[in-house]
Amino acid sequence: MNAASTVGASLGTTAAPLAEMTAAFLRPGGVVDALGWALVHFLWQGALVGAATALVLAALPAARPQLRYAIACAGLLACLLWPAVTLVLRLRGGAVAEGIATAAQLAGPLQAGRIAGTVQAHMGWIVSAWAACCVVLLARTALGMAWITRAVRAGARDPQWQARLDQLAMAMGVARQVRLRIVAGLASPVTAGCWRPVVLVPASLLSGMPPELLQALLAHEMAHIRRHDYVVNIVQNLAEILLFYHPAVWWLSRRIRFERELIADDLAAGHAGGPRRLAHALSELEKRQFAHHEPALAADGGDLMNRITRLLRPATRRAPSTTVATALATVLPALALASAFFAGQAQADVVNAKPDKRAVVDFKSCAKPVWPQASLAARHTGAVTLRFLIGKDGTVDDAKVKKSSGHPALDDAALEGIRKCRFIAGMSNGEPVTSWMQMQYVWTFN
Repeated sequence: MNAASTVGASLGTTAAPLAEMTAAFLRPGGVVDALGWALVHFLWQGALVGAATALVLAALPAARPQLRYAIACAGLLACLLWPAVTLVLRLRGGAVAEGIATAAQLAGPLQAGRIAGTVQAHMGWIVSAWAACCVVLLARTALGMAWITRAVRAGARDPQWQARLDQLAMAMGVARQVRLRIVAGLASPVTAGCWRPVVLVPASLLSGMPPELLQALLAHEMAHIRRHDYVVNIVQNLAEILLFYHPAVWWLSRRIRFERELIADDLAAGHAGGPRRLAHALSELEKRQFAHHEPALAADGGDLMNRITRLLRPATRRAPSTTVATALATVLPALALASAFFAGQAQADVVNAKPDKRAVVDFKSCAKPVWPQASLAARHTGAVTLRFLIGKDGTVDDAKVKKSSGHPALDDAALEGIRKCRFIAGMSNGEPVTSWMQMQYVWTFN
């Protein structure tokens, strides 16, 4: 055998597993398909979580900010976990998993409708667009972190204010060493880092704000460090990146930031010379405020005027009607979108699990599946179990692999073959019905 033929054989051997791996990701029921449906179903899942959280918060307008913060965090965590569970269940068995949970029971009929067929046909584009947006948002966050890293390295040090910050950390029960850096171009102090926290202080505040007011702002930042708020903030950024397309996620994240600032204000007030001094410091800070976005915690977060008013008049609370209006204005569009999906479900053909007369295949329309060339060359064999949906007109509306043969190329060939078959639809009460069937195809050499 010459060198050229040896290289060609090597390339062929390498290409076959790569092609099978790609097919495993792209085939119906594969990773891309499961991920796409998890993202689609989060439209109504997120709407339910957002609506439930909004109702609970609306019922607790006068509760402590710690409780409201915990409720909002639980809502955001549910937004992360629910689609993750949906994805795992779909990867572990599709139809079997759909019978395990209520969410999956709702998802099953949806995929039987014509809306699902349209979504399925464009699933690759849906997942690709989602991934592209995630990459952009991730790059934005990475740039913010890179800026903070450069600021920490290049920022000036001030021994006097570092000593004050150390005393403040000791008084507030923070055992970790907290670094202080002076940075130009910031409007307010910013806290970043968990294990090695750092407070970035604008140079303009150091020279233009009275020391007692600046110390009040530093006490606010120290409260964030004491509570490990930076970790929660990173989780929020992750949720905003992965679930960017859902308004309920952004509303929950904003609510978490709002309540977190109130909690930090309460902790800082006792070490900042009282609530009035902290309110005065925030009032001075508002004059210097400008829009910015970093994966960090800033003293100007939340609604500054609301925070100032709350510090000066602790009994003042946001009106419950405002809370409800804000929540519903954010969540109702998502609920309307979820309703549209379920309307599509209601219009879809009803799937009859046990028709009076089962569907029968028209053997004249079915051809033997074509053996993939790569699998044929590699002499792959195995048995694949298919589950497919037969419409009233006898066509295969949907098909999925229930049990793989161990070779994605063979699974895909079997799916392609069954989709070309025609059936005599199942009957129930003398009428044709949509029903599921299951069959096994064995790939073997005679």
